[in-house]
Amino acid sequence: MKKTVAIVVPFLNEEENLPELYRRVSAVFEKGSEEVRFVFVDDGSTDGSFECLEKIRQADARVRILQLSRNFGHQIAITAGMDHADADAVVIIDADLQDPPETIADMLAKWREGLDVVYAVRKSREGETWLKKFLAASFYRVFCRLAKVNVPMNAGDFRLVDRKVVDALKEVRELHRFMRGLTCWVGFRQGAVHYDRAARKAGVTKYPVWKSLRLAFDAITSFSAAPLRWMTVLGALIALSGFIQGAWTVFQRIVHPESFEPGWATVVALILFLTGVQLLCLGLVGQYVSRIFEESKKRPLYFLRNQ
Repeated sequence: MKKTVAIVVPFLNEEENLPELYRRVSAVFEKGSEEVRFVFVDDGSTDGSFECLEKIRQADARVRILQLSRNFGHQIAITAGMDHADADAVVIIDADLQDPPETIADMLAKWREGLDVVYAVRKSREGETWLKKFLAASFYRVFCRLAKVNVPMNAGDFRLVDRKVVDALKEVRELHRFMRGLTCWVGFRQGAVHYDRAARKAGVTKYPVWKSLRLAFDAITSFSAAPLRWMTVLGALIALSGFIQGAWTVFQRIVHPESFEPGWATVVALILFLTGVQLLCLGLVGQYVSRIFEESKKRPLYFLRNQ
């Protein structure tokens, strides 16, 4: 009996890319020994993406379309696809064709060898600005150091996960999700394949720099409390510097009273600086508290409009 592989494709306004993605993925499995299924997850598209896929679905019973009730975000869309993927393994791939579907064949080969997670590592990244590349590299280094979770450098969401890993991830229902980190956190046998990432085939990116920064912040605060510990260290250093400054002022007043000057400008500057630091720390604490509040509601991660 053939093993089954579900291709989970989260997308938002990708009508120009979806037909070619479907064609290229289908071609990969024409040569393989596994049976393919498709789970397309519409994350609130406003173009003709759904209508385009509906035509494909009517001609191919292997295709399933999930329409989320609104735009819940890329990570939630991936989660929805994995929740509804009934297969021995799941491959997550975006619809922009930057990740070549042909790489799936290499992932399947690693899976047959016994790996439970096969992530695709980018050797090169075409079509991305130097700023985005720099921020991505910096994020991976900072995240791995803070979170103690070894997320491979230059590995995105393009990966294959075995059924047992999918079942493990379905047990993790936190709202602020970083699927790359969660996949590494659950463990199991993991390995990599390497590929060259192409420029986007058509359309515009759904992950501008500000959205990438937001994902990075979610990832760090979901996996690490280090920023809170940093505030403690920062507070201790500022308190120590204030004590030293105060002791020096008293010393000057006693030893050289004739040359002592009040220095109101310095006092005002210090007050403004300390106030800014306090507000920054309160804001960071507020972010963690707000996440606790949101998680405590235990709301569903998403709702389906159609499936």
